[in-house]
Formats: sequence, structure tokens, C-alpha cells
Amino acid sequence: MPVMTTADKQEKSRQAGSFGAAADAYERGRPPYPPEAVDWLVPGHARTVVDLGAGTGKLTRALRAPGREVIAVEPSAGMREKFAQVLPDVRVVEGTAESVPLADDGADTLVCAQAWHWVDPERAVPEAARVLRPGGRLSLVWNSRDTSAPWVAKLDRILRDCAAAPTRDRQVDRVGAPFGPVERRDFRWSHPMTTDEIMDMVASRSYVITLRPAAREELLARVRALLDAERPAAMPYLTECYRTQLGA
Repeated sequence: MPVMTTADKQEKSRQAGSFGAAADAYERGRPPYPPEAVDWLVPGHARTVVDLGAGTGKLTRALRAPGREVIAVEPSAGMREKFAQVLPDVRVVEGTAESVPLADDGADTLVCAQAWHWVDPERAVPEAARVLRPGGRLSLVWNSRDTSAPWVAKLDRILRDCAAAPTRDRQVDRVGAPFGPVERRDFRWSHPMTTDEIMDMVASRSYVITLRPAAREELLARVRALLDAERPAAMPYLTECYRTQLGA
């Protein structure tokens, strides 16, 4: 794994803290998670599930089930405010992967969606172990655009031409003890989206939010031109899932 410079760490921190400013676009443009992926990530017997880095609750909605308590943990005030609007019946608390404001041994499963690459695993792994009951599960998941579709590959090139995307290092290999072996499964699916929703998805990316205004406008104009030419009706996704058990 490449060593991050101080400048890299500062930029990563800046991007990680940017989402609150785009909470509305995040809610409109980010996709949900396919039910089959959620079923693989969370055992049916789980009664207390923590959604770590819950954002506006995109995954939280799929985690809810009869007889199950879902607790959302989110560091951004803007995201928590939006979360409370769309999921007023779900408890959301301020916290991070490195400092989860919940009691010891209180959760059956802790799920982290679109966020583990932002955390410090040296602090987040023992914190997850503290919150989970013995034998509990840590699950990590990412929705990624499926660039095997030619128009999505063109979109990806525009984003990488115009913006410094964050590291692709998932940091999954840094989970380790006291967790057991990490299992992986991928799910391919397609999410219906309008052009405006795809624009919101792009605008909600951390590396787009943090661009200077002129650069951001240029990028969004190029994306709009691509979408006007291609006229897609859906975004193909690859949902990348990992799970590991405490003490396994």
C-alpha cells in the first residue's frame, strides 16, 4: 500500500468532511443498496444493527426489519439533519468509526457503507470490536459505477480528468484481529436514474464538492453534455461487499 504524504492526508480529511455541504444532492443522487447484498451483509437474526457513517440513510432504509433496532452513526451535522428529515423514526447520533457513542457489547452487526476508506483502521477496528457482541459481524460495502458500460467509462474519464478522486484503497486488508477471515461477494445490478439524478450523484462526490467553483462548473457541464448525448435511463452498479466475524 502506498505511503500517504501529509498533503495526501490533509486532502483526504478535507474530502471526508465535505459531504454535509451537499446533503440534498447526496440524498437525491446516491443509489440504494440491492436487497440481496443487504441480506448477505446482515444476518437475519441480528436484532441491533449499527449503520456507521450513515449519511442520509441510503443503507439504513434497507437495514430496517421487524423486531430490529437500527442505530445510525454520522459525523456530519448536515447529513444528520437530512437523515432526520427522511428517517425521523430512526435514532441517529453524532460519532465516527474511531469514536462510536454506544455501549460495549451492544450490537449484533456493524455495517459501514461507502466510508471505511475514510477511517483510521488502527482505531476503528478495536472500536468496532468494542461495540459488537461476541461473535458479532463487521460488514463493509461500496456501490461503484460499473465501468464495463461504455458510457459509464466515459463518465469516469471525465471525473478523473477534472477532479482528484480519493484513494481506491478500501483498507479491508487492515481489519485483522480480533476479527476473523474476511469474506467477499459482489452484486451487479442497475438503478433507474434520470439525468438530473445522475448530475446530483456526480455533484455529491467529495472530490467534486471540494473543487473550486469554476472547475466544478466545467466538470458538471462536461457531464451534462455526455448525458445529453447518451441519454441513459439507469446507472449500472457493482456492489462490493465484505463481512467478518468478531473472534472467528
